[in-house]
Amino acid sequence: MSTPHVVVVMGVAGTGKTTVGPLLAAALGVPYAEGDDFHPPANIAKMSAGTPLDDEDRRPWLDAIGSWAHGRAGRGGVVSSSALKREYRDRLRASAPDAVFLHLTGSRELIEQRMTGRKGHFMPTALLDSQFATLQPLEDDEAGVAVDVSGTPEEITRRAVAALRGLEDLPED
Repeated sequence: MSTPHVVVVMGVAGTGKTTVGPLLAAALGVPYAEGDDFHPPANIAKMSAGTPLDDEDRRPWLDAIGSWAHGRAGRGGVVSSSALKREYRDRLRASAPDAVFLHLTGSRELIEQRMTGRKGHFMPTALLDSQFATLQPLEDDEAGVAVDVSGTPEEITRRAVAALRGLEDLPED
């Protein structure tokens, strides 16, 4: 399966965006961009200190991701971004109108367990509650799908590819 769409892999911290994103990109035959790499250093420092970002902090980050997605329009790509609020996704769509969203979902318990086990990431588990409090799931008028994060990364990726194929106007192999 290949797609001219840019797929934004979204969800709260710890859902596996950075793990599933590259696997999905490989399955789709398109490049992957790590959303965390678009954060300015001040955002990383703030999150590392356990302070959630506010909307003002997120704007330049979302604009940088949107710019990357815009540059991939018609050629496809996969990028990770928490994209927790509808307004954030709208901001991304303003730059990349054909973007589709893959919302990785899971129980708080499973996600906390995975976050506790990962090494070298700047996002502390203490911010997980603020992530869930901020989360606004995809709405019916938003192009995208939700996929549960239980199972292996490969299983999650297979479910994601199948769900994305189910979206209107995404081509089969």
